[in-house]
Amino acid sequence: MSQLELNSDIDENFEERITYFADVILPIPLPGTYTYRIPKNLEEHIERGSRVVVQFGKKKILTGVVKEVHQTVPKVYEAKYVLDSLDHAPVVNSYQLDFFAWLAQYYMCTVGEVLNAAMPSGLKLTSESLIQLNPESDVFRSEVEYSEKELTILNALKSSDRLSFDQVSDVLGVKMIHPVLKSLLQKESILLFEQVKDKFKPKTVKTIRLSDQFLEDETVMQLLFEQLEKKQKQQAILLKYLSLTRMDEGESEDKEILKSSLLTGDLSASSLKTLVKNEIFVETEKVISRLDEIEGILQENHVLSTGQEEARLATLQAFEKNKPVLLHGVTGSGKTEIYINLIQEALENGGQVLYLLPEIALTTQIVSRLHKVFGSALGVYHSKYSDNERVEIWNGVNNGKINLVAGVRSSVFLPFDNLSLIIVDEEHESSFKQYEPAPRYHARDAAIWLAHLHQANVLMGTATPSIDSYQNALDGKYQLVELGQRFGEGKLPEFELANILTSRKSKRMKGDFTPELLEGIKSALEKKEQVIIFQNRRGYSPYLICNDCNHVPKCQSCDVSLTYHMHNNVLICHYCGHKESVPAICDACGSTAIKTVGFGTEKLEEDLKLLFPEAHIQRMDQDTTRSKYSYQHIIDRFERGETDILVGTQMLSKGLDFDKVSLVGVFDYDRIVHFPDFRSHERAFQLITQVSGRAGRKDDKGKVILQTGEPDEPLLYKIRTGDYKSFFQAEILERQNFQYPPFYRLIKVILKHKEKNILQDASKKYASRLIGELGRQRVLGPQQPVISRIRNLYIEEIYIKIEKKKISINKVKELVYKLGLEVKQHNEFKTLRLYFDVDPV
Repeated sequence: MSQLELNSDIDENFEERITYFADVILPIPLPGTYTYRIPKNLEEHIERGSRVVVQFGKKKILTGVVKEVHQTVPKVYEAKYVLDSLDHAPVVNSYQLDFFAWLAQYYMCTVGEVLNAAMPSGLKLTSESLIQLNPESDVFRSEVEYSEKELTILNALKSSDRLSFDQVSDVLGVKMIHPVLKSLLQKESILLFEQVKDKFKPKTVKTIRLSDQFLEDETVMQLLFEQLEKKQKQQAILLKYLSLTRMDEGESEDKEILKSSLLTGDLSASSLKTLVKNEIFVETEKVISRLDEIEGILQENHVLSTGQEEARLATLQAFEKNKPVLLHGVTGSGKTEIYINLIQEALENGGQVLYLLPEIALTTQIVSRLHKVFGSALGVYHSKYSDNERVEIWNGVNNGKINLVAGVRSSVFLPFDNLSLIIVDEEHESSFKQYEPAPRYHARDAAIWLAHLHQANVLMGTATPSIDSYQNALDGKYQLVELGQRFGEGKLPEFELANILTSRKSKRMKGDFTPELLEGIKSALEKKEQVIIFQNRRGYSPYLICNDCNHVPKCQSCDVSLTYHMHNNVLICHYCGHKESVPAICDACGSTAIKTVGFGTEKLEEDLKLLFPEAHIQRMDQDTTRSKYSYQHIIDRFERGETDILVGTQMLSKGLDFDKVSLVGVFDYDRIVHFPDFRSHERAFQLITQVSGRAGRKDDKGKVILQTGEPDEPLLYKIRTGDYKSFFQAEILERQNFQYPPFYRLIKVILKHKEKNILQDASKKYASRLIGELGRQRVLGPQQPVISRIRNLYIEEIYIKIEKKKISINKVKELVYKLGLEVKQHNEFKTLRLYFDVDPV
């Protein structure tokens, strides 16, 4: 043997001895990754970002994502084998893995929780419990006695290899099957195992085409007609096919058509089956996209006005300096046209674009505008899409077919690998914040870090910037670009304050409507104009109350009153979803004197129908927009003028653009501005300014009638004049004086437990430890939130305020996390639930 051959053998043997391991991120709330051994047959298929199937614990089968592939043997435990690899190529890229790690570190959660939030459900495996006969046991041995139900299951398994729990339930005709299965397991008669299934299934259609032999030879085609002369049903199908493919007009191309389009009218499916069986037609299954294909001629983008062009150029100059841009433009100033112009430029240069929107309601109208410019090149990503549709968007971005995505906050998780531009529309919106479950991230802030990873540009647009963002712009972290005038002839609306107290005293109120608002609605309807009524509370009434004993029906699981929904005649908890029928008598005293208190969108809709019976009235809130296309239908009807009055919650405020709205009526301003939160004035200014911006967006000035019991409240003057800078100056001084963001960072610690006393003890101990390490001035609480019990868990909160310049926020996070774990180590606190919310909104 030559030296070369010897070395070759040594290398080959050495390769056989190499064992590869994968560090796998699992979608569970436990820290770190888990190391698995890669089988030889899977080594070529597993790499960073691959989805793998692994066993976790004794029974769980999970889908994980490979973080790293290496050769380091775990020291603490014996590594289990990866069970399978799910993809030919990674579905998660290196940018995403780095992004997930940053989110976990910054928002104080596990990378598994980030992965769970990031991956669409369709990319996660599900497992189904199955049973089979135990092959190592003589199941029907004489010494074993079986009940009638047990024998029924065993006999069913004789004719079927395996049964699911649902099938067992059907066989027995009962739902409670676990005692029977447990008994069979103890008798070693059956085995229980998990079958793993992929949730995502490509959409397929069946197609039909003529066999090649009939396309290649006209004589053979003639013989076919002679053959089918007496078989009229089969001949009818052939003629229909030739007509649909236009082959009867002389075109001889091989053409596939949908089977469903062929079998229309009274054409026979069995006749088509015979034609396929006789190899006259060929039937195939074809994978198609679930995503809507946009047809028709695309529209060119509008020519920018002088102000818009100046803003665009200023934005591009900031991009050259690698600075995020805050575009502060009044409502109706044409920010969207600037966005579209920048998107076109980014796409033409070969980059990818992410257009972030705060809520599905806004995506409906914006997406319609984007489709007119970009057609099917646009992908849309939000929760109203099915799991399978979201997987198709994910895969489209991953394989480079989709380079422009418009979506809500979860769109930041998509597998971009060449991101060039991120647009954050309505950057001030609290909807960009994820509250439950972890990661409790803010999509705007996460987008800035994502852009940093990709070296991409960020443009944040709004008419009412968040205090934090505007201060960042003044500090030079962002570039401030301003648009001070509405596009074209549009003018800002005129404000009128309607005093509720004086109207009530003079008994001029009709229900919850002041005479000023009623007159405004009447005038608008007479002019064939449209009206928007804003009330940021859904349902018919916030609660019911007994007139005799003042009893208020409350949720059994949450410390909150049940909201009355008249349409379904039920009481609903808006925190846990609990429902109850409306009581005929008071549960406390038996009285029938039960009345509604307050009003929501449902009651306003009913009252308006009584007050204006000729008007077409519609409601847009969470209750009327549950289905996939409900937003679209409501908005389309309003745009076409089929709806005269639109009643809705804050989803009406999110950048919608309607031509014929001349009046906006605002309810419950006083409740919004006096909400116990340091951001209440900021939210009130933003919310009222935004919803007011829906009025008079074209040639007419428009009008806003705001009902209030405090017309002299100082913030109202700033809202009426649209004076954001004056509002900002007053607000920023308050924040500085009382040590709140943007001068201080906030971390909210949320503690939950089913026992109130245990929770209070734990929160006091935790707060005491925090005060000992950080000082009393940096720790607020513990305290109960406004709603102190949800889903049978009591809640306490601790706020930690950290100045930005004197202390490391990362070290504080480490300390807060470590002390929390130490508290949970006490036996009485082991079931304590502990969550962290960094930069709470």
